Amino acid sequence: MGVRRLRDGQGTLVVRGERGAVSVPLEIAASYRARTKGLLGRDAVDGAILLTPASGVHTFRMRIPIDVAYLDRRLKVIAVRTMKPGRLGLPRVRARHVLEAEAGAMSGWGVRVGGQVAVEVEGEGEGEVAGG
Repeated sequence: MGVRRLRDGQGTLVVRGERGAVSVPLEIAASYRARTKGLLGRDAVDGAILLTPASGVHTFRMRIPIDVAYLDRRLKVIAVRTMKPGRLGLPRVRARHVLEAEAGAMSGWGVRVGGQVAVEVEGEGEGEVAGG
């Protein structure tokens, strides 16, 4: 199952891996305006932000280094990179979503290439999951 059309808002990122299921607070940036702003101007990130649709990112005008995970349409992780401020990430052809978090956070959650994540959207019923 692919991801249904998401809207700007809050949710939970669920990372399934060796540690079992890890839940992380998630901000969803689905509108052009929200995706463009992303993490710009922030000194910290509480959890992660999902940019959708997106296939690439940059860190110009960012204050902190970030982890970036590129996800395919089924929310499978196809690449994970750590980016310093002032960099341009190469777009990934198969990427449909980009997940961003503070540098080092994703390895702690178990986000790995080939891994699967899911998005639980607030306000759409308990247990309603996109992807995974």
